[in-house]
Amino acid sequence: MPLLKRRTKRTAEIPTASMADIAFLLLIFFLVTTTIDVDSGIYMQLPPKLDPEQTPPEIQDRNLLTVLVSAAGDVLVEGEFMQISGIRDEVKRHVLNEGRQPGYSDSPEVAIVSFKTERGTKYQVYVDVLDEIKAAYIDIRNDYARQIAGVDYATYKARLEEGETDLVAEKYPIKISLAEPDPGGAAAPAAR
Repeated sequence: MPLLKRRTKRTAEIPTASMADIAFLLLIFFLVTTTIDVDSGIYMQLPPKLDPEQTPPEIQDRNLLTVLVSAAGDVLVEGEFMQISGIRDEVKRHVLNEGRQPGYSDSPEVAIVSFKTERGTKYQVYVDVLDEIKAAYIDIRNDYARQIAGVDYATYKARLEEGETDLVAEKYPIKISLAEPDPGGAAAPAAR
């Protein structure tokens, strides 16, 4: 009688030898393809740091336009209440004054807009006021670029060759002073 081989029951197994490799490759794939949202802030170019031994330049009051925003969202320009939409025209008047009206700047080169808020000012109000101040400078630069080159400032700047002087930025420099917020008290209006 022939001997019969006894069959042993084999259990089904899942091959796991390359499972770690697959997991590692998936991890790398998701790390490479995932985009991470980065919060963007307000772009401001800071002035160079003054030498501690150098005294800061003296600024005449007439060359400084003060814009204050309270925690409640009230906007004061030189101590007078103003709508946010009126800031642009006031900044233009200040920068383009050329010494004609008292209380406004002597020239665009020395005109400064000081922007100050109270702690607790809503971020949207801060951004809206800063946008109006910057928009005034953009309007001024666009107008001057059209006078000297017949195009808006962005086109004029794009056409400048390396080393060529930006006459528009030289004539109308953007000078915005962002003052520290008051710790808790109300922003005091400046008197002229």
